[in-house]
Order: sequence, then structure tokens, then C-alpha cells
Amino acid sequence: MKATAWWLLLSLPAQAGPGLLPDLSLPQGVGVNIHFTTGHDTELDLIARGGFRWVRMDFGWAGTERRPGEYDWSAYEALTSALERRQLRAIYILDYSNPLYETTVVSKNPITGREQRATASPQHAESVAAFARWAAAAAAHFKGRPIVWEIWNEPNIFFWQPKPDVAQYCALALATCRAIRRADPEATIIGPATSEVPLPFLETFLASGVLPYLAGISVHPYRNYAKPPETADEDYVKLREFILRYAPAGRHVPIISGEWGYASHVKGVTLETQAAFLARQQLANLLAGIPLSIWYDWKNDGEDANEREHNFGTVMPDLRPKPAYLAVQTLTTELDGYRIKERVRQPNERDYVLRLSKPRSGDRLAAWTLDQPHEVSLPLRLKRAGKVAVVSGLGRRYQPLPSQPPAAANANPTPDPDAPFRVQGERLILRLGSLPLYVDLRDERSR
Repeated sequence: MKATAWWLLLSLPAQAGPGLLPDLSLPQGVGVNIHFTTGHDTELDLIARGGFRWVRMDFGWAGTERRPGEYDWSAYEALTSALERRQLRAIYILDYSNPLYETTVVSKNPITGREQRATASPQHAESVAAFARWAAAAAAHFKGRPIVWEIWNEPNIFFWQPKPDVAQYCALALATCRAIRRADPEATIIGPATSEVPLPFLETFLASGVLPYLAGISVHPYRNYAKPPETADEDYVKLREFILRYAPAGRHVPIISGEWGYASHVKGVTLETQAAFLARQQLANLLAGIPLSIWYDWKNDGEDANEREHNFGTVMPDLRPKPAYLAVQTLTTELDGYRIKERVRQPNERDYVLRLSKPRSGDRLAAWTLDQPHEVSLPLRLKRAGKVAVVSGLGRRYQPLPSQPPAAANANPTPDPDAPFRVQGERLILRLGSLPLYVDLRDERSR
């Protein structure tokens, strides 16, 4: 009995820990998708200055294995080194197929409706084994570097050819996880990077035996543009139930928001709404316990204002910042080192007031509303001669205000008539809007 039990223990996969995944403090989990490897130093500088800490990028199989068993990592060596110089970390997506090992198939493009030819996704023993060998070789080559490996991209839609097949994907994921673990037992692996949060697909994946290998479950919570970022929490709650059902006992496996954005094209959201949604996506995800959130996309892919795919970026094609860039830069500057302590409930559930804390610093608030702009009144107890400082969601700094007796406050509410706040005795009046306000409470008396 003892010998058998010991043998069974040895045969089980090693339990993956959190690996490189960040904690829930800002801006450690703020990331963005890119579409380049070399020759973009200016863009990487802007990404770092914007407060991003992660980039997510395709790590293409066909481009790195052009002859069977011969791997060329040079482009990703250059990118990884460029990221390290800027203290950025990478999520490299192990994708897509390779014509060396799979045949060409015909499928229908779900967007245009036209027939298209593509290489089939790995679905035979030889191609699955080759993909796993390639992934293991990459993990071995980059061992010890700040890289998270993600297995495929959106296998539940047309990125799996000729059509989505959860059993095929699970077979590939398991083979790849095992191969990577043998090559680098400390590697950080996530998946399945689904489009949206398709619970039947995800449950099959989670039940496949893959969870012991994974540091996190990545999903892309895209949704109708009428649904703001805060609505993703409903999906997280349902997904977390499945994770708890299938995860090894005692293991916490976090959800990763691995790709998600809102485009600012003509039929999309406004530039200001895109900016607000970027900041709120990060904050709402942290409130929901999501440690890593990747915004799609870094840069607009084109100039056509009517084309959705051209307008997901935080900067224009010529790198001029959009309001979204200012919003993430302000978020990561004002809340650098802070983590959410609590949500301060308001009479209107569509109002969000988050209290955040940082060691050896005063608390700060991040506050916004899902409704039309309106005022809220919050309790405030300042030290003698203490002041309140407020920064807008796009980085405008307002003149700090002292606490005043109510009568004086009513007579002279603020020297800045445009300021979205005022102090009335021991009350802080905030005018909430779509973009978060950041409130510095360093002069607050101990609670």
C-alpha cells in the first residue's frame, strides 16, 4: 500500500504556483497587447512611461520553426531584452499552426463570410507532439526570463482551424504543459485565452486535468459596448465556481483578463469613454481579484475611423497619445503602489468609490459612476490645516482645498469653479463622472 501510494504521488504533475503573476497592487498587473518584435524602441519607451508593466505578444510557431527541429529565437531574444531594459514583462502566446506538420484546410471567414485557406490547428499526434517540443524548447531557451507562456489564442473561435474543437485544444494544452514543465519546472503557464467567457468550453478545459499545470486561467471578457467593464464581474463569479470545482485542493488559481478593449471607431465608444473604460477595467478587475489585465490594443492599427480594428489603441498610428493613454498614465501615477482596501458603498449601486492604501502613505480614493454625472457626499475628517487634493482621470491637478466651516464653504466653495469637488466642513463633495477621480487623503485623521 505504501509503495503504491508513493508511486502514485510521483506520477502526479507538480502543482503550479503563482510564478510571475503579480499581486493586486497597482500598477503591477497593468498590461497591453503589441504586434511587433524588433525596431520599436520608441514605442516601448512610451509603453513604459504610460505605466504599463506587461506586454502580450504572439510567439509564432511557423515563424520560429521553418525547418523541422530547427528553432530561431532571435526576434524574441531582441524583444525580451528590450522589455527587460524597461522592466517590462511578457506574456508570449504560443500560437498558431505550422505547415511543416499540418495540412491546408478551407473554412469560412466569420466576418466576411468568404471561404479562406489556412493551416489546420495541431490535431494529429505528430503535429501535437511537434508543437509541444517547440514550446518546451522555447521555455528552456528563455528559462529564468520574465515571461509567462500562454497556450494559443481564442481557440473557441476561428483561431482554431478549421473549426473550434475543445477536445483537440485540450489535448494540445495538456501535451504542451507537460513538455514545458519537463523543460522548466518553474515556468509560468496560463490558458486557454478564450474569446469572451464561454462557460461550456471552459468547463471542459478545466475538467481535462490541465489545472495542476496552470498558474492562471486567461479569458478575454469582450462584451457589447453598452456593457461597461464593471459588468465582467458577473462572468468572473461563474467562472470562479468552475475553477473551485476542478482545482487541486487548497490551490488558488486566479483568473487573468488576458485581452480586452473597446474601440473608438464611429460606431464604437467615444475617445473619452474609451479612456474611462481603460482605467475602470483595471480598477474593476482588481476589485474582482483579477491580478493581471491586458488592454487591447497598444496602437491604432490604421487611420479608418469607421473600421473597428483600426481604433482599439491607446495611441494613434503616429504615436500621438489618445485620451486612453493619458488615462492609464494618470491611473498608474496616482495609484502607484496602492491596492484596493474596500469599496465604499453608496446609496446608488452604480456609483463606485474605492478606498486604496499603500504602506507608509495616506489612503486614496478612486471614484466614478456608471450613471450621468452627479454629486456624492462622503465623510471627511482632516487634520488641522489639512487639505484634500484631487486629480482628474486625464491628469488635471486641482488646487488642494482645506477643510472649512460649512458656512464659509458655502460662501466660497472653491477657488477653481471647474473643480469636481469641494469641502464642506467634514464632508467631501465629489462630482462623479465616467472617468475616475483620484483623491489624496494623506491629511486625513486616523480612522
